[in-house]
Amino acid sequence: MFWDNGTRTIAVWVLTPNGLMLAAKLQAQWPELTLHCSRRLADDPGARAAQPFDGVIMAVREQFNRFDGHIFIMAAGIVMRAVGPLLRHKSIDRAVVVVDDRGQFAISLAAGHIGGANRLADRTAAALGATAVITTATDVNQRPAIDTLAMDLALAIENPAAIRTVNMALLTGRPVMLYDPHRLLADILGDACRRVALPALLAADTDAPGVYVADLCQPLPPHILILRPPTLVAGIGCNRGTSATEIRALLTAALADQRLSVRSLCKIASIDLKLNEPGLSALAQALGLPLHFYSADTLNQIHVPNPSAMAAKHAGVHSVCEAAAILAAQQGPLIVPKCKSPNTTVAIARRAFLSSASAPAVQTICPSAPDRCWPRPT
Repeated sequence: MFWDNGTRTIAVWVLTPNGLMLAAKLQAQWPELTLHCSRRLADDPGARAAQPFDGVIMAVREQFNRFDGHIFIMAAGIVMRAVGPLLRHKSIDRAVVVVDDRGQFAISLAAGHIGGANRLADRTAAALGATAVITTATDVNQRPAIDTLAMDLALAIENPAAIRTVNMALLTGRPVMLYDPHRLLADILGDACRRVALPALLAADTDAPGVYVADLCQPLPPHILILRPPTLVAGIGCNRGTSATEIRALLTAALADQRLSVRSLCKIASIDLKLNEPGLSALAQALGLPLHFYSADTLNQIHVPNPSAMAAKHAGVHSVCEAAAILAAQQGPLIVPKCKSPNTTVAIARRAFLSSASAPAVQTICPSAPDRCWPRPT
């Protein structure tokens, strides 16, 4: 995850000829990197594909939020002056790694866990034959970090301010209360956690570390870390030309009615007749979710509680939203039956985590959108 699947964008910044040679080593193993170099190096053959800049501080200010991670091959002091004013919070900051001009060290400087800088430093060091320098307390003490585990498991972090309390408990060996009905974290944390029923978290003292891993919204104390698992699938049907605003309003109401978190939505599903429906595409783009489409024949294989005569008449299918939700949830239970507005229908299913059924034929569109696991500044 983080930097190994090519889905994240990384910028490399260099000031010297040595920096260009090191950047070439990185690009040889990592061709998707975008190279930025000082205009003074413009005549160097290694700078032919680079984006030139006159002043590094101004250039970084303009480009910082356009990339998920940055590798600076230069002195750490320069980097601190460049990125310091741009850092806002560890839950949204970009990964920052610094490499010295001889390529001896790759230092994780900012956004080590959630931003992925620790792993970016590891991979950078491996590519250069350098030593990765990691200073986060949990890592150097070989303890799990709850924010890293959350990212590994695609758990959306709802209240990042609570991370510190949990990580300090993991660091010092204090058991963490854990409500985790799907056992997504329990087996990984082992003796570091104490599984509890929901009332124990609801009544937790202000200094008691706790983690809640579920898609239901509960009135939890603010110091309890809330992690939202990717458990929910929205099946959606709509008339041609239905706006994203109307679809989203119904989806939001359906989730709120059952106290379900929008952060636990992991995909949207519909019939393939809606493959190019602008409202659906815009909604998926806004939420950062993939769209899955099924044929009428595939949808008709699913038994639903609320078949639609209208859908049968116009699309040749007895259900769109309910059947699509169940299919995309791998035959998971329907937890919000069909809801209607004038031009759209919505149903919600919960993924069947233990299902071994083979997936039906499906067309998938993954919109380019911000990572769903944490907010990103624009």
